[in-house]
Amino acid sequence: MKRSLPEHAARFDEKAASYDGTKSPEYETCAGLVVDHADPGREDVVLDLGTGTGAIALALAPDARRVLGRDISDGMLSQAREKVAARDVENVSFGSGRFRAPNVPEGTDVDVVTSNFAMHHLDDATKRDAVDAIADLEPRRVVLGDVMFFGTPDPDEPFYSPDVDDPATVGVLADALTDTDFAITAVERVHEQVGVLVAERETDR
Repeated sequence: MKRSLPEHAARFDEKAASYDGTKSPEYETCAGLVVDHADPGREDVVLDLGTGTGAIALALAPDARRVLGRDISDGMLSQAREKVAARDVENVSFGSGRFRAPNVPEGTDVDVVTSNFAMHHLDDATKRDAVDAIADLEPRRVVLGDVMFFGTPDPDEPFYSPDVDDPATVGVLADALTDTDFAITAVERVHEQVGVLVAERETDR
C-alpha cells in the first residue's frame, strides 16, 4: 500500500462532501453492476466494504434484511449516515472498518460481500490478506467492482493515480478468490482498466 491507512482516510475525509458529484460514467456503470450481481435475498446480511458515502449499501437495502457499510474515512461515513437519516432507512448501519478487519458484530452471519472502487488502494499481497479476511466470514457471494487491468495498464488513463493507488490485474484478483475456495461466476469488463468480478461458493448455513 503506497500510503498508510490514516493517510488514505484523510484523503477521503477531504473529498467526502463533494465525492458523489465526481464519479465517472465507468464508476457509475461499475456500481450498477455490483448492485445487480449482489442480488441479496430478503433474509440476507450484506457487508459493503469501502462503502464511502453509502451508495451501494443504500441501493441494496430494499432487498436485504440488513446492510453493514464499513469505511476507514469518518468524513465518508458522516455523509452516508446523513443519507440514512434523510431517507429514514432502518436496516442500514455504517461504521469504521477495513478489508482486513471489517468490524462485523460477533454472531453476525454475512451472506453477501460487496465493494466498489476501494480494494485498488491495497498492494497485491494485502489484497490477498483482504480476501482471506472476507473468506473467513463465509459469505456465499462476493462482488468486487474496481480498477483492474484486463490488459497492459496505462497510467495515463483517469481511473487511478499511480502515486496513491495500486490496482491489480484481473488474474491476481481472481486467483485470490479461487484460492479461498470461491468460484468465479461472472466477469464484467466495463473498460480495459475497470471491471466487476463475481465469486460464489457453497456454505453450510
